[in-house]
Amino acid sequence: MHLTRLALTDFRSYAAADVSLSPGVSVFTGANGQGKTNLVEAAAYLATFGSHRVATDAPLIRHGAQRAILRAAVSSADRDSLLEIEINQGKANRVRLNRAPVPRPREALGTVRCVLFAPEDLAMVKGDPDGRRRYLDDLLVALRPRFAGVRADYDRVLRQRTALLKSARAARFAGPRGAEPGAPRALEVWDEHLVEKGAELTAGRLELTAALRPLLTKAYAAVSGEDATAAMTYRQARPPTAGPEPAADRDALASGLRQALADARRAELERGVCLVGPHRDELELRVGELPARGYASHGESWSLALALRLAAYDLLRSGGDDPVLLLDDVFAELDAGRRDRLATLVGDAEQVIVTAAVENDVPARLAGARFEVSGGAAWRA
Repeated sequence: MHLTRLALTDFRSYAAADVSLSPGVSVFTGANGQGKTNLVEAAAYLATFGSHRVATDAPLIRHGAQRAILRAAVSSADRDSLLEIEINQGKANRVRLNRAPVPRPREALGTVRCVLFAPEDLAMVKGDPDGRRRYLDDLLVALRPRFAGVRADYDRVLRQRTALLKSARAARFAGPRGAEPGAPRALEVWDEHLVEKGAELTAGRLELTAALRPLLTKAYAAVSGEDATAAMTYRQARPPTAGPEPAADRDALASGLRQALADARRAELERGVCLVGPHRDELELRVGELPARGYASHGESWSLALALRLAAYDLLRSGGDDPVLLLDDVFAELDAGRRDRLATLVGDAEQVIVTAAVENDVPARLAGARFEVSGGAAWRA
């Protein structure tokens, strides 16, 4: 798979941009703050329908505009496609595929498939568990787009159930002092919804973790050049995982979640928060025998972050088409050895889009088309 065209209207710093692309390597260079990252952010948004930089869409619309429009022409082994996304202020976004409206936008997921390497990736290793959960969920949707619906349904259930718990907690404090917390009658209904959607999402994550594990170990060895081994384990917060990961058995996972909800009922009512479910689980990363978070050196952390992306790339390409590789100002963060090893690992991809403030940061192996970016404009050099 590769992009043949990327066009932006009122997206971030771009009033308008239209870039023609080819297979192979394309390098975008320019000073910081000129819009290089905005280009790869747009390409990644077309793949995931979300930004890796911000949690909401509002900052993506150029100041003073009411909407932003992203267009990508995509060529794959099966077909050529045109994907268009209209990001709107204060109302639902609209998606068109081959100029036909898509009633449910997530049905167009998979038209563009990308793997993005970015400086923010270091937070996957050093940061809180939510970044690692997002890594799994984004990749799960890229591999099996139906999980976009599972993920959205689980998020909706979590919001509704949390609102009930908060209202129950507020009612408790408004009542007589010392009164026992009572559960809203609707809570049991939402418990079952959480069990159903939570078991499905957890099973998907477990299957994905098992598929990624050997790829991560291989990629870490290749990019780090070291003998240490990298590994990953999926840990459920409740019930706590003891020993090996639980099996990806949806019925067993549902039974475990149901029991965990019963065990946590009093604590949830007292605190007004949802303590059970995959939104609290952890993808534990290790280098050697030690957890990466808190123990890995800066170089080890970068090698592990790159290995996570390389493992995702290998898994996606095993299904047929290569995904588009987006490397956003990554080489500036790496030492010479890791730069060269990464360039060797990705050099044979169908399409690689690289951004860099300094052209010399890009290894010579990644020679290809050169573009310059300045003042909200991009052109071929």
